[in-house]
Amino acid sequence: MEELKPSPANSSSLTPLGFLERAAAVYGDCPSVIYNTTTYTWSQTHRRCLQLASSISSIGIQRGQVVSVFAPNVPAMYELHFAVPMAGAVLNNINIRLDPPTVSKLLLHSESKLIFVDIMSLSLVRDAIWLFPPTVTSPPLLVLIEDDGFSRINSFSAVDVVDTYEGLVSKGDMNFEWARPRTDWDPFVLNYTSGTTSSPKGVVHCHRGAFIVTVCSLIDWFVPKQAVYLWTLPMFHANGWSFPWGMAAIGGTNICLRKFDPSTVYDLIKRHEVTHMCGAPVILNMLSNTPREPLENPVQILTGGAPPPAPVLTRMESLGFRVTHEYGLTETGGISVFCAWKPQWDHLSVTERARLKARQGVRTIGLTDADVVDPESGVSVKRDGSTMGEIVLRGGCVMLGYLKDPEGTNKCMREDGWFYTGDVAVMHSDGYMEIKDRSKDVIISGGENISSVDIESVLYTHPAVNEAAVVGRPDEYWGETPCAFVSLMAAGDDGIAREREIIEYCKSRLPKFMVPKTVVIIQHLPKSAVGKIQKSVLRDMAKALRPGHSRIISPL
Repeated sequence: MEELKPSPANSSSLTPLGFLERAAAVYGDCPSVIYNTTTYTWSQTHRRCLQLASSISSIGIQRGQVVSVFAPNVPAMYELHFAVPMAGAVLNNINIRLDPPTVSKLLLHSESKLIFVDIMSLSLVRDAIWLFPPTVTSPPLLVLIEDDGFSRINSFSAVDVVDTYEGLVSKGDMNFEWARPRTDWDPFVLNYTSGTTSSPKGVVHCHRGAFIVTVCSLIDWFVPKQAVYLWTLPMFHANGWSFPWGMAAIGGTNICLRKFDPSTVYDLIKRHEVTHMCGAPVILNMLSNTPREPLENPVQILTGGAPPPAPVLTRMESLGFRVTHEYGLTETGGISVFCAWKPQWDHLSVTERARLKARQGVRTIGLTDADVVDPESGVSVKRDGSTMGEIVLRGGCVMLGYLKDPEGTNKCMREDGWFYTGDVAVMHSDGYMEIKDRSKDVIISGGENISSVDIESVLYTHPAVNEAAVVGRPDEYWGETPCAFVSLMAAGDDGIAREREIIEYCKSRLPKFMVPKTVVIIQHLPKSAVGKIQKSVLRDMAKALRPGHSRIISPL
């Protein structure tokens, strides 16, 4: 066949920013964002984003420079997912629950030029900037995101606050010609991996990657046009798994929520007839433990991270939630593996359905390939559901790399074209993968590799257990042994008898070498800002236990 070359008509770069223009054209009069008593339409959101992008450019922000956002799930946070890159800048969302020293390091590492900061976090961001070394003579400018629900701040003298958010919107040009990417590979967003401290890992994604992961997430989750999406997942967490752009693509309605509260969530579901939401397993646990009548209409909920325990999945189903399990990383821009559900599974028992739903599943349609391999040889593990290996991925949604960290990039993005995730999994005979642990969380006891997730799954079936996490505790003879940290359903139920009962319960359901040698009952398990249990904190607690000391009770 004759070789044909690309023309200007088919060589435009892929970017999810175009979804907003289309939403304004197709769904212009439909609600786009709802927050308390505020409602915008897609025409209004499109106009506001153009005006804001215009103002960002007029401030002097150049193409490729970083603009940071420090805010919860309020309308400004949603709009900035479009407005910042429409100005040609790179969007950098920062976890609002980090401390000033960590925020300071991230701002310095990213060389952020402008920060949009929520009114409730202004003092924290100011403290972070004050920690800059004296050699930094031009700190980032601040724009204050106000909220009618909180008292206004009138004094901007402490740091260079150039304006308020609404002030920039009102001053901008609604006919602004937004900065389209020059190539598919132009940097689009910069996200820092969770747990970042002294060695920040800044994940850089391009327009093309964001486009791919957004479209694929909508298709794999079967999100229909004009869905009503409740923001229970922080948008600062991997850009809300790409759904800020996804809701524009399907003309959906974004229900913004400043802070997660189970009762408020149920009220919003009923008031706005919510159809979709996302959240970590801890969100599912909190919702399932809040006494409520079953929902009038089913709500699709997408969860990721550690596998949701079977009892939690069962309770969620009884309440009217339809749970889908996924797997993704900051490095993949969001979702890369889905537990694609098969109709014939609907006829299985509740226990069997929960077991299948706890698996991460198969690659999304936009991912080129996904596998579980021996990390040393790169050879695929047996599809027997028991041989553990490392999850590897490749495809257009994988990051460009870590900012200013070629060594870290080369370590996980190998020359053979695979991205090595560091997550340990098994591959089942039907091609569905199931995570067993992070590589650093596998417990090696007497030469045996123990999956903490397998032990946790058993612990969650105990009727008294609310949450559970298992880590390795140093042991002179075995190297390390499983140590279980457990919170209970009933307050004050924390006796030694209960701890012994839990160990005996595990003995009847697990191989001897996997049974926790230590059970620690605590009121609350430590969690990150995105709801992940912080096993590094628990490992430190396990190490601090006195030799021969089998238990502690701590409120954390």
